[in-house]
Amino acid sequence: MDASTPSRTALVTALMRSLHARVDPLPLLQDPWGERLVPDSVRKAFARRALERLPEAERAAVATDLPGFTDSSLRAASSYTGVITRSRFTEDALHEAAACGVRQYVLVGAGFDSYALRPPAAGRDVRIYEVDHPATQSFKLRRLEEAGIARPAAARFLAADLANEDLGDVLARSDYDPLAPAFFSWLGVTMYLTRAANEQALRSIARCAAASSELTFTYIDALVFRPEAGVAYERFKRLRREVAAIGEPFLCGFDPATLPHELAALGFDLVNDLSDADLVSRYDPQGRNALRTVGHSRIALARVR
Repeated sequence: MDASTPSRTALVTALMRSLHARVDPLPLLQDPWGERLVPDSVRKAFARRALERLPEAERAAVATDLPGFTDSSLRAASSYTGVITRSRFTEDALHEAAACGVRQYVLVGAGFDSYALRPPAAGRDVRIYEVDHPATQSFKLRRLEEAGIARPAAARFLAADLANEDLGDVLARSDYDPLAPAFFSWLGVTMYLTRAANEQALRSIARCAAASSELTFTYIDALVFRPEAGVAYERFKRLRREVAAIGEPFLCGFDPATLPHELAALGFDLVNDLSDADLVSRYDPQGRNALRTVGHSRIALARVR
C-alpha cells in the first residue's frame, strides 16, 4: 500500500458489501454505505482493470454498460464471498459479546467499514474505535463530510501507522478502558503482513485487552503458498499476481493445524476457526445468494487469556 493513499482493497470491499445489499436476494448485511462513500473514480479504475483482463474482442460490448459490467466483475471476484461472510460472522460474534456486557468494539485496520453508521439494536450501547492508517482514515472522514454524513457519536476515529506505533498507545489517546473487556476485529489484514509483523500485532492486541476480550481475524491457509497444494496453489498464484499488481501483495498465511498453539504463545485461546466453506454453509445453506468458496480463506475467533 502506498503510504500516501487510501487502501484500494478497503475501497473495493466497501463496494462489494453495498453491492451485496443491493443485488443479492437474501443479504447477510444491510450495508449500502460503500456506494455513497467510495468515489466514482475508484469504481472506474476497478472497471478499467477488469476490462484489461478481457479479450479485446469482448471489451467494446461490455463498455456499453460499464456500471453493469462493474457490478458483475465485483460479484465475480474471488474475494467477494469472504468479504460478505467475514463481516456477518464478526458482527454476529460482536453482538453475542455485547449481550454479555461488552461495550467496546475496536476495529484494527477499519478501512471503510460502516458498522458505526448502521448499528442495530444489539450494538447501540457499544463504543466503536476505528483504528487505521492516516491516509485511509483521513480519506474516509473526508468522504463522510463530502456526503453530508455526520460522524457517528459512538465512533472514535484513531489515525495511526501501526507499523510504527503500539495499538495500546493509540487507544490510550481515547476513552478506551483497558480494564474492561472489548471486542476486536482485524479483517483482511494478516495476509498483507509478514509473519513477524502479524505476531507483533497479535501481541499488541493481547497487551491492551482485558482478559476475556475477543478477537476475530481473517487469514489465508498457509498451504496454498506452497506448490504441493497443486491446483489450489496455481489458482492462488494468479490471485497473488493480481493483488501484487495494485501494490498490496499477499505475504503470509497461517496453518490451521498449528494456529491454536501459535495463538496460545501470543496470549489467546482459539475459540473457533472456520473455512469459507463453513461460513457459506452457515449463512447461505440453500445457495440463494450463490456465494462461492475459494478454499484458502479462513476466519478465527480467539479470546484473550
